[in-house]
Amino acid sequence: MYKKIIAAVFLLVLIAVAIVQAMEPRSGLDTGQKAPDFELETLSGEKVKLSDYQGKKVMLNFWATWCGPCREEMPDMETFAKGLGKDTVILAVNLDPQNDVQTFVDEMGVTFPILLDSQNIKNAVNKRYKVAAMPTTYFIDSEGFISRKHIGQVSLQSMEKYIVDMK
Repeated sequence: MYKKIIAAVFLLVLIAVAIVQAMEPRSGLDTGQKAPDFELETLSGEKVKLSDYQGKKVMLNFWATWCGPCREEMPDMETFAKGLGKDTVILAVNLDPQNDVQTFVDEMGVTFPILLDSQNIKNAVNKRYKVAAMPTTYFIDSEGFISRKHIGQVSLQSMEKYIVDMK
């Protein structure tokens, strides 16, 4: 009798875990998927599309001014940007444009393009990329496919390796 009760409880726990896992939203798009195109404005008001960079490797970084790990990875991103060839670009998508992004960028000495998105609009780019944590970085190959996704702070060494490993 006790064995049947224990087996039934165990089975119910397994079913509950499976249901929770199935309902849990996935964090980010998967590698191998075509990167969704988008159009955003830079801090200076210039419109930029991902498709503008077709044929180039793209490091697409989602970040916010209040995010500690985002702040910590910015110097590595700037160092990486300064060493890039013409076939690679960084696009850093800021998710809190209501804050003083320009002051943040000036303080950090950032020279690569900063694009402005918002978590509060229906068609936000970060929602299309299913960004659930910051920073989140996608490495998009020259054919427009996601070759790697990195959730959390990405080091300079990882940036270099991910770009070299891409087509």
